[in-house]
Amino acid sequence: MADAPPVVEVRGLTTTFGKGQAAFSVHENLDLTVRRGEILSLVGGSGTGKTVLLRHLLGLTVPTRGSVTVLGRPATQLGGEGASARVGMLFQQGALFSAFSVLDNIAFALRELGTLPEGVITDAALVKLRMVGLQAEHATRMPADLSGGMVKRVALARALIMDPPLLLLDEPTAGLDPSSSDEFCTLLRELHAALGLTVIMVTHDLDTLYALSTRVAVLAERRVLVSGTPQEVAAFEHPFIEHFFLGERGRRAMAQPGAASPKEA
Repeated sequence: MADAPPVVEVRGLTTTFGKGQAAFSVHENLDLTVRRGEILSLVGGSGTGKTVLLRHLLGLTVPTRGSVTVLGRPATQLGGEGASARVGMLFQQGALFSAFSVLDNIAFALRELGTLPEGVITDAALVKLRMVGLQAEHATRMPADLSGGMVKRVALARALIMDPPLLLLDEPTAGLDPSSSDEFCTLLRELHAALGLTVIMVTHDLDTLYALSTRVAVLAERRVLVSGTPQEVAAFEHPFIEHFFLGERGRRAMAQPGAASPKEA
């Protein structure tokens, strides 16, 4: 896998908003490489550009300077009908269409293609529904009738309907109780292995980070400050990292089974 071309390659990314004296940059000369099969967690304080970076990967924000390449192509070329076949996106609150049933939400991207028979679309949506741990009887429900955990699962099925090789997750376990969060992490881990996905997620939840991440990248000072395994990053000396990883929440997460001490890295 090390010799394979990267799934994501960001080089010299600068992102500036505003003009003149009101201009401000959230990224300056940011570099990031994501290899096939990784689960990379992006962490950082408020305003460090995590969500903006996801927008760059989706081709929704144009770099002021630098380049963002996704699956061998400039990210800005991802727009159009083929976008969801290359990158799946799970939004923090699910972002389901409230007027659509579960089945119609999952099938939306396939229907937008306009090239497949309705029977094929329905069958594909039901396969994805079962893949995320839901049953056929859930297909006719409306988003308002779903629990928070079910909304996440339906949104995940929708993100995977086109079998994209790259999956972006924005706070995937936000709003879930601990039990539902653990179950969703298990589901993501199983799908990552079964489908050969590359995953990039933004998360503030340390339990989720330690449960899923093969690598962590910390955004600070308008760049990737450090990247490595969770244990390697936790051992890096920086005020944000010390507060995030070694505060009370960090100590609890590190105490979970299988989490190594930063000193062991």
